[in-house]
Amino acid sequence: MKSVFEYRNYREYIRDFYESRKRCSAFTWREFAKQAGFSSSGFLKLVCDGKTRLSKVAVEKVLPAMNLSGEQAEYFRLMVSFCDSQQPEVRSSSFEKMMKIAQENRVEFLEAKSFAYFSSWTNPALRELAPIMKGATPLEMGHALVPAISAADARESLELQESLGLLKKDECGNYHQTSEGVSSTREMVSATVVSMQKQYAQLAADALERYTRDYRHISGMTMGLDREAYERLACELDAFRKKVAEIVSNVKSYDRVYRMNLQLFPLSKKVDKNEKE
Repeated sequence: MKSVFEYRNYREYIRDFYESRKRCSAFTWREFAKQAGFSSSGFLKLVCDGKTRLSKVAVEKVLPAMNLSGEQAEYFRLMVSFCDSQQPEVRSSSFEKMMKIAQENRVEFLEAKSFAYFSSWTNPALRELAPIMKGATPLEMGHALVPAISAADARESLELQESLGLLKKDECGNYHQTSEGVSSTREMVSATVVSMQKQYAQLAADALERYTRDYRHISGMTMGLDREAYERLACELDAFRKKVAEIVSNVKSYDRVYRMNLQLFPLSKKVDKNEKE
């Protein structure tokens, strides 16, 4: 069986542990639950099937049943937090700690570079900017971003994107975009996307004062919606985003990098209709 450090989903680890034991003996879910001290014989199977979660108390019960202690136990706890937490900041922090423990134990964390890419708005921005700044240094590229970043940060981003295959440097030292995408798991992306969206939202707020109307287009509406209308608007926004992608794909030569945010969110709690009215 693989090391716990090679897993990103605790449910997969529990299932693999069970299957490994079952191949060697007449191991059952009932026996597994009993060893962990659970009264319900099918509890751990329900966990693996995604029908329930492990509480903090349950985690501490199942750890000795799977012979996990020390850093292995801590890694498993972080996996549970990463998979089950509803707070993006907690998930992101747990994922970073998982990477650190795995790397300290000399286990390659394949998602580490992808995680780094999705952690900052500067990476997608430089991916668009670098190809049009022929012969530019990392310092010049970093200072071309708004807000500017240091030469060291720009160099780190460029090297990261080269290693991911997102940018390719030619013999003259100029960068070119590739058609490669960033390989990542759904869980990893979900741990970073909220942080990235917050960065973009702040950049949009800053743009109100940073640029005149000649260089930005920011508008909005406040409206009352029911669920059906919300779903219709969400579909329209998806269709519009695809239309934008089509327009952008036909741009042969560009001179500036832009960001477009599409946002639709509640400004109030849901109000139940009074049937007496």
